Amino acid sequence: MTDIKKVGPSDTPPTPPAGPEAIKAIPVRHYGRYVSAVVAIALLASIVSAFARGKINWNAIPDYFFDDRILDGVGQTLLLTFLSMAIGIVGGILLAVMRLSKNPVTSSIAWFYIWFFRGTPVLVQLMVWFNLGLVFEYINLGPVYKDYWSSFMTPLLTALLGLGLNEAAYMAEICRAGLLAVDEGQTEASHALGMSHGKTLRRIVIPQAMRVIVPPTGNEVINMLKTTSLVSAVQFYELLRQAQDIGQTSGAAVEMLFLAAAWYLILTTVFSIGQYYLERYYARGSSRSLPPTPLQRIKLNVLRLGRAKGGVV
Repeated sequence: MTDIKKVGPSDTPPTPPAGPEAIKAIPVRHYGRYVSAVVAIALLASIVSAFARGKINWNAIPDYFFDDRILDGVGQTLLLTFLSMAIGIVGGILLAVMRLSKNPVTSSIAWFYIWFFRGTPVLVQLMVWFNLGLVFEYINLGPVYKDYWSSFMTPLLTALLGLGLNEAAYMAEICRAGLLAVDEGQTEASHALGMSHGKTLRRIVIPQAMRVIVPPTGNEVINMLKTTSLVSAVQFYELLRQAQDIGQTSGAAVEMLFLAAAWYLILTTVFSIGQYYLERYYARGSSRSLPPTPLQRIKLNVLRLGRAKGGVV
């Protein structure tokens, strides 16, 4: 028989076990990050110190920053960028449609164009256009136009043909990727409604493809702005050529190159901000909440800093 223990009034129930102790989290120290940060700061300081001790006339940069020749070069650079990109975008759309065509002749022509212009350096193309006067003495367009090739092929026309036709090859691939990103059901539905192929492209396919086309196109505009510096080799007076001429006459060649680099940085920054807002505009139908603008980000950070100082979490 088993003994049964009677619980009396003096017996107290056992106390429940205490809860788990709070874990004291100790952050892991990443010493490699500290070392890399110190090394990076040391390298940056050494570079700045080297340029500060160098024989550079830094006062020449603000003296010529708003010179009439520099401003004229900036204007010519912007003009050449926009005109070349216009040629590239129009040509790229046309080549993309030709590349996607079921006609083997047009698709083959578009493929050959893209293969040739993407496979040769843009500087070589500029030099070829500039020196074609050694091959063709005259340009004869029938009763419309006839003149010496050297008079017809001006530096501006050389730059536009070299940059614009080369850009069309890259824009063709960008546009083709954007057109292929649109679901084929959109085209089939528009054709079922009786819309022609051209109207389907203009009203259905291309507007939807812009979400894919716009971001890389913005990068191409910024790249085109910097590529315009190559046209100084064909006697076109843009920003770099003007800076080089001022550097030769003033004796501040390196300083004028720094000045040109500063102007390129300013222009590319402005273009980058414009690209951000353009991407934000075309993202309205694809995302639930739009990314904040730079001004909204600054305002948000200021509010957070104010709350942290006021003790409000």
